[in-house]
Amino acid sequence: MIDVLVVDDDFRVAEINAKYVGKVPGFRVAARAHSAAQALAVVERGTIDLVLLDHYLPDQTGLDLVHRMREQGHGTDVIMITAASDVTTVQQAMRLGALHYLVKPFTFAALRTRLDSYAALRRTVDRVGGRGVTGQEQVDRIFGALRTAPAPSAPGLPSGHSEPTTDLICGVLHGADQPLSAHEVAARTGLSRSTAQRYLRHLEQVGRLRLSLKYGDTGRPEHRYAWVAP
Repeated sequence: MIDVLVVDDDFRVAEINAKYVGKVPGFRVAARAHSAAQALAVVERGTIDLVLLDHYLPDQTGLDLVHRMREQGHGTDVIMITAASDVTTVQQAMRLGALHYLVKPFTFAALRTRLDSYAALRRTVDRVGGRGVTGQEQVDRIFGALRTAPAPSAPGLPSGHSEPTTDLICGVLHGADQPLSAHEVAARTGLSRSTAQRYLRHLEQVGRLRLSLKYGDTGRPEHRYAWVAP
């Protein structure tokens, strides 16, 4: 089994990512961390094979954490999973040895593709390493193991929608004791109002949410959404 450390400052996102990892054969979540300090403490135990790492952490950035890990001699593999998509951050991740870079929001299929390629890399290294000597053909096999094909959108979700964001919104609505507006959902999830509205509209259309209207003294009625138990 490949032991994984899931690092994300958002407890709900960390839980979703951990559940995704648990669905991929050969992988198990050994620990979760919500700060760079917590993550480093787990890595220092020496039991983690792979870190799924967010960049925006409360005490340090994810790349600062990777830099500290390398300085201290920890060769633990890293896959970045973050909303940071600027070229500078991506380049720094590459230079620090991140094996993959997955931009939020993403689908389970996208994460599984990267985990599968990582598992293939480990198998390839094990086979080649047993020979003691590598030529260009063996080197090409090692580098080729990390190649991934673009992952399709998750079944049942429109283009541009992701499973983690859908699960996040569903979790908020499921735990609410009254219907919520798009503005309230956005505030509780950290999403923009337009993104929350887009997901809410889709979830209402497929019957997972119930739409009601709240009329005020003036202006248009407010759309409010409530969880529909399956």
